[in-house]
Amino acid sequence: MTLKRLEINGFKSFGRKAVLLFDAPITAVVGPNGSGKSNVAEAFRWVLGEQSLKSLRGKKGEDLIFNGSSSLGRLSRASVSVTFDNSKRAFAGIDFDEVNITREVFRDGTNEYSINNSKVRLKDILALLAGISLGSSGHHIICLLYTSPSPRDSWASRMTSSAWNKNKTKTYT
Repeated sequence: MTLKRLEINGFKSFGRKAVLLFDAPITAVVGPNGSGKSNVAEAFRWVLGEQSLKSLRGKKGEDLIFNGSSSLGRLSRASVSVTFDNSKRAFAGIDFDEVNITREVFRDGTNEYSINNSKVRLKDILALLAGISLGSSGHHIICLLYTSPSPRDSWASRMTSSAWNKNKTKTYT
């Protein structure tokens, strides 16, 4: 079971639909301050069933919905979908190659949940995720790195060099 895709639409700072594809074993979300990096992590936790609005930096469900900007109007709902590869049938009882979990919140605070486009309860999503030991706090966000550019560049260089050195093959002539 691997994460394939995260779709964010109207959640916090995402006024337009954003699709993040996870087609590499290591994925990084990078950007300047205020670009929405934390909102990506919060969207992931929220779609997996996070109920604490405080931990999502909000006070009510409406705080999770894009509130408009100078170029985009305010939205009436927010939705986040996460898609997992289920070709190895890690999700018990789901006989599809992909499992798509979606959560929507509306301005009146109501939430709707679905698994592969079938309406379900939050309880059903939590039970499904518990079966694979995953939940709003059971995922792994390895590192949020806040540094000045030069140490960050050095760190990234060391990490990519280390990974490259592990994977290269030596040839002798």
